[in-house]
Amino acid sequence: MTKQKIVTFGELLLRFSKLDHLRLTQGDMFTSKYGGSEANVAVSLATLGEDVTYITRLPDTPVGHAGVQCLAQLGVDVSHVLYGGQRIGTYYLEPSAGMRPAKVVYDRANSAYFDLKPGMIPWRDILKDAAIFHVSGITAAISQQAADATFEALDIADELGITVSFDINYRKNLWKYGADPRETLSKMLSRCDMMFGDAIEFEWICQRQQPPFTATDSHFEMQMDEYREWFDDIHATWPRCRHWLMGMRNMVASNHHTLTALLWTDGELLQAPIHNIPDVIDPVGVGDAFMAGLLHAYRRFPGDKQLWLNYSLAASAMKNTIPGDFNLATDEEIMNLVEGRFDPSTLYKTIE
Repeated sequence: MTKQKIVTFGELLLRFSKLDHLRLTQGDMFTSKYGGSEANVAVSLATLGEDVTYITRLPDTPVGHAGVQCLAQLGVDVSHVLYGGQRIGTYYLEPSAGMRPAKVVYDRANSAYFDLKPGMIPWRDILKDAAIFHVSGITAAISQQAADATFEALDIADELGITVSFDINYRKNLWKYGADPRETLSKMLSRCDMMFGDAIEFEWICQRQQPPFTATDSHFEMQMDEYREWFDDIHATWPRCRHWLMGMRNMVASNHHTLTALLWTDGELLQAPIHNIPDVIDPVGVGDAFMAGLLHAYRRFPGDKQLWLNYSLAASAMKNTIPGDFNLATDEEIMNLVEGRFDPSTLYKTIE
């Protein structure tokens, strides 16, 4: 029987924000939502009908159990979540407004995931019937022991012949334990088969500047010859990875973004249409929606690489309209956007 399960691995977080775009220093009431990159991918995949298992370590407290219940209610298999440690990791988000950029403050030190060590998770049992293992650079950024546990999982995934999906997810403020982030993430990249990153992350890992994406309308022309040369060089550096997805976003204003993507796949470079999103509700998790969209389309539409790209971009565009970390867009909604079957009076529209 063909393996179908997708396994994602990372830290589940509690996200706190003030209401009505207040600054973190204003007001006296926070709202909270569960999230985290790999959990976001798991929820999106479950919403799209995939068989997905999420692995993390959480405190054996009501807060930890509430996070597991949240994911379970959204269709994610959480039967292998490990309990231990004292606290859940958190972050505080101050959304952008006008010319004021967004601000994120992390509080993840000594969390249950921070103290995760190799040998704690029975990876062979979990991965034995998995088709895809998804992980991100954040899993190796939190602590040395969490990085070691991540590479343990990658070793076993390799041993079992599982396709590895990787989101570079470089977060400068998380790397505090002394490891070199570029060296560590490069090692992870060398062991993956599918990769996602935004344009800034691609520039950072490659240490090479690319043409800027400054689209405000459909007349923007991508410098595809230059990108093709750029991606060919990237693949030569990390030859195992066959599918490279790069998301590109231009913030016209704090709540008005344009979004597109490029997919280099088996030597072919594909371009997606440009989406115009004039009323962004919540951009958190947009990259995770990209990755989940690619994984789902890769399995649902074998061989149709342009559709993989267009689907993943549409999933990401939809996420901008949904509050919270999770992309709850359905397959029908995403396909409506891909195929142009949507009402232009809704929150976003495709530039034509």
